Amino acid sequence: MSAPVDFSVWAPLPKRVRLQVDGTVHEMHRGDGGWWRAEVEAGPEADYGFLLDDDDTPWPDPRSRRQPNGVHGLSRRFDPAAYRWVDRAWTGRPLAGGVVYELHVGTFTPEGTLDAAVGRLDHLVELGIDFVELLPVNGFNGTHNWGYDGVLWYAVQEEYGGPAAYQRFVDACHQRGLAVIQDVVYNHLGPSGNYLPLFFPVFAEGGATTWGNSVNLSGPDSDEVRRYIVDNALMWLRDMHVDGLRLDAVHALVDERATHVLEEMAQEVDRLSVAEGRPLTLIAESDLNDPRLVTPRVAGGMGLTAQWSDDFHHALHATLTGEGQGYYADFAAAGLAGLAKTLTGAYFHDGAWSSFRRRHHGRPVDTNVLPGWKFLAYLQDHDQIGNRAVGDRISASLSPDLLAVGATIVLTSPFTPMLFMGEEWGAATPWQFFTSHPEPELGKATAEGRIGEFAEHGWDAAVVPDPQDPETFTRSKLDWSELEREPHSRLLGAHRALLALRRAHPDLLDPDLSAVDVSWDDADRWLVVHRGSLRVVANLSGEPREIDLDAPAREVLFASGELPVLDGRTVTVPRESAVVLSTR
Repeated sequence: MSAPVDFSVWAPLPKRVRLQVDGTVHEMHRGDGGWWRAEVEAGPEADYGFLLDDDDTPWPDPRSRRQPNGVHGLSRRFDPAAYRWVDRAWTGRPLAGGVVYELHVGTFTPEGTLDAAVGRLDHLVELGIDFVELLPVNGFNGTHNWGYDGVLWYAVQEEYGGPAAYQRFVDACHQRGLAVIQDVVYNHLGPSGNYLPLFFPVFAEGGATTWGNSVNLSGPDSDEVRRYIVDNALMWLRDMHVDGLRLDAVHALVDERATHVLEEMAQEVDRLSVAEGRPLTLIAESDLNDPRLVTPRVAGGMGLTAQWSDDFHHALHATLTGEGQGYYADFAAAGLAGLAKTLTGAYFHDGAWSSFRRRHHGRPVDTNVLPGWKFLAYLQDHDQIGNRAVGDRISASLSPDLLAVGATIVLTSPFTPMLFMGEEWGAATPWQFFTSHPEPELGKATAEGRIGEFAEHGWDAAVVPDPQDPETFTRSKLDWSELEREPHSRLLGAHRALLALRRAHPDLLDPDLSAVDVSWDDADRWLVVHRGSLRVVANLSGEPREIDLDAPAREVLFASGELPVLDGRTVTVPRESAVVLSTR
């Protein structure tokens, strides 16, 4: 049933804007600040678009909530308030003490939809997960993509089920006690279907990032560009009931203002959190190694909740695999001392020399002020798998025993642990870089760009899969039948046991980085992490190791393989295994 609807769009660039609703064109009226408005009769699912100047092509709404025919098609009205939520009792979940699980909707299940993903949520609950983090779901061109080529930030990709399916997914998560984090990208726009520059100056003059033009955060007309970003963040949290956002590559947000857009966002999200009566989380992906990102605003920081810790990943990856190419070089050279440094201080490059960057990088974390839970720790994530030449998981390089050792170090760390989908059972399927650009020239350029990028890292360009080949996408889907086979089921059991142990022992949840102590031996390849009364002992070598502790071990709380031998202050740990011991 049609009713009067107030359509509006910010378009300071064109001199004329018309509105097309279900095939009928209406003139719009320009108001203050470049906003155009028109009140038009429209149904609740009317298709509409905007005609700019004398062009008769209707373009999608920059704030479109739904794109049923892709990013080049008309927008469709969608009322988020029409959904009847069942999660009214949901009071949210603080990040502190939680465990995050990162997944990509299109490859998490064979169907690749949000509704299908609901069918696997009980697996996450049984595993011991607290937060489900979705890779970007906003509108992109094509049928499958990582999500970082999005061009319509307010829409949910139709192949995933659109915005209604998204609401059902969040509701289903909350009913199971799972919080939801949405990965969002504000540092660039995808290469196809981006019509925002026709409406407003979304890009900064002369600025560029690795992925394209810089977003206009501090140039002329940037007030409304920033509003476009902050409103999008609030939309996910308010209208879609999301519990947090993961902010992609915030180091690429070039903002010369006194108040950075991230600080502005944090302020508004904090206000929304009070209004909603539940904690709302902002997690940054940052290459800056700057603790001020996650320092509270009252202490002079930007006030974000947490950030990813790539340094921890790099140190652990280099330790387990021995890889030392590219940005792994410093971590491989440091040996176990590098891993110990990140376990106690979050950053490895804390003002130290970075050979990969050919300069000093970062600043130290004040461990007396910032708790460990503000840093996310992981053995794998989408970047560290998908940006390898063949998209191979670490399970392709390590034995199941060493995978369990890596899991033990992550899940007993003082940080907020994060798992990448399938990691919990050592999935054998790769997770490769895939695209579905309809434009042949763009698909070719993307494939050639990947080959050139990998050549710089010394990888064989001949083995790089074509991102445009549909099989690259299909190969990256999880094989859920693996859970029933060894060694996958055993590794899954280890993850479940470690997560249960983490919940049961306050010492493992203690975020005080200044209280963490690490001892190690590079020659014999062992590491001991002190977590209160607990000792996490990892033997990375191919031989059993006899290790002296600082106190007698009274009880074995977890063993990734065969049980260790306890003899007072000495423990003998089997090859390629980890144990958690209690000294009380």
